[in-house]
Amino acid sequence: PKRPSFCSLPMTTIDSFSLSLSVCLSVSLPTAGTSFSSSSRMTHVLILSSWRSGSSFVGQLFSQHPDVFYLMEPAWHVWAAMHQNGAWMLHMAARDLIRSVFQRDLSVFEAYLPERRRRNVSALFQWAVSRALCSPPACDSFPREDITGEGACRTLCGRSPLAKAEEACHSYGHVVLKEVRFFDLRVLYPLLTDPSLDLRIVHLVRDPRAVARSREQSARALSRDNGIVLGTNGTEVEDSQFRVLREICRSHVQIYETATLKPPRFLEGRYLMVRFEDLVRNPIGEISAMYDFVGLRLTPKLQAWIHNITHGAGPGRRKEAFQITSRDAVNVSQAWRNSLPFQKVKQVQEACKGAFGILGYQTVDSEREQKDLSIELVLPHRKSQFSWASLGGS
Repeated sequence: PKRPSFCSLPMTTIDSFSLSLSVCLSVSLPTAGTSFSSSSRMTHVLILSSWRSGSSFVGQLFSQHPDVFYLMEPAWHVWAAMHQNGAWMLHMAARDLIRSVFQRDLSVFEAYLPERRRRNVSALFQWAVSRALCSPPACDSFPREDITGEGACRTLCGRSPLAKAEEACHSYGHVVLKEVRFFDLRVLYPLLTDPSLDLRIVHLVRDPRAVARSREQSARALSRDNGIVLGTNGTEVEDSQFRVLREICRSHVQIYETATLKPPRFLEGRYLMVRFEDLVRNPIGEISAMYDFVGLRLTPKLQAWIHNITHGAGPGRRKEAFQITSRDAVNVSQAWRNSLPFQKVKQVQEACKGAFGILGYQTVDSEREQKDLSIELVLPHRKSQFSWASLGGS
């Protein structure tokens, strides 16, 4: 199949969407209670990103699709239970957990949940953002084709048994997980080569300066995860010197280069990078292409919802940092240019200097350049020099 181009690269709260390449796959909607047999071919999708990069929004683009079973950051449970370890040590446990979820075995969560909380779906991290957990067979309060809201779902569906979540997972043809806790694509090779999985990687990136601004607004909420990234043995850290952001940028470069610079054959057609900034400028076109990549179809109801959610007023309030609300998506993508002090812009550019050119962002040399919105800082798409044909028969 034709390889996707370096076409898009993205990110956070309302910050994101995705991109291109098609896959032949039947996506007829099963009725509630329908179970895909073990011989039915499922599609597994991992949204691979970092904090404050639009991944929650992109997750919702998948979650609200009636053919998708979605969970947000299942590996959160691994990090919460083992927070005295570093991110690199937790890679394997996180990978094994998402493998189990892709295989529709949700009993894996029991190892990370207090016994008193193991019985209900409300024990799962951010469970209420999953439409599949708010509709049959997990919960009868909302029709399967509806766009669901987190608040109403939390009120009406929290007492559904965890076993119902697993039953729901079995009734979908697509299982989609969003993760921010993988820093090396090679960790996922065992999943990409597992014959029981049909895994697609959607790699979401965003301008590091915009990520830095958003992370500052959520500094306390991110402090435990910061400590795990930096390996501080359980000590929480506020990332005032952008040390965590440096690791995040480094990981994005590693993931992209691993997937595009003479990658292994099994990655062909399995990897897609998307920029948030491209997505907010052409949401419907880019999201349609992203759906094509994983074998989904954009419905009229979803198209209307996407338009509404990306054409709100303003960038959203600080207390909505981890919520999906209607916002002006282009405003969100540019907000850092007026609000982040130039001294911090220089710090971010230094911390992530290797990432800007690779991910397709232009640095600025002065506050005037930063604030002049007529200067384009998102570079045109460029295609990777790598060709799958160069691998020959290897």
